[in-house]
Amino acid sequence: MRRPDPDRQESLARVRSMRHQATEPEKRLWSKLRNRQVGNLKFRRQVWIGPFIADFFSAEARLLVEVDGDTHADTEARDQQRSAWLRSEGYRVLRFSNADVMENIEGVVEAILADIRSRPSPSQASGLGPSLSPEGRGV
Repeated sequence: MRRPDPDRQESLARVRSMRHQATEPEKRLWSKLRNRQVGNLKFRRQVWIGPFIADFFSAEARLLVEVDGDTHADTEARDQQRSAWLRSEGYRVLRFSNADVMENIEGVVEAILADIRSRPSPSQASGLGPSLSPEGRGV
């Protein structure tokens, strides 16, 4: 049996804490993203992606949605580097300010939907297209 990695345990505890101590904008956006309400995509909260924790993540769309608070004003360069790394790994990143979420939640949801609709589905991107039939015979 493997011994637990203390750093991993600490990281998991941090993610759990972030879920339980969500900011008001995060709570508001989560109420719109959960239960496949946006684009019929499953979103998860506070997900570890490489060296980063994403606020919201849809694996199906490879889409991260970040809600940036006032503290992000001082870390814009770091956020740009983070987004560049995530894009290099094939993820899409959408960023919204706390003010956007609090003052215009429907506009934020529409922007997320517009991004989802503008991208090909995974099957279209791979060139597979729709399945031919339930049995796979094309009939």
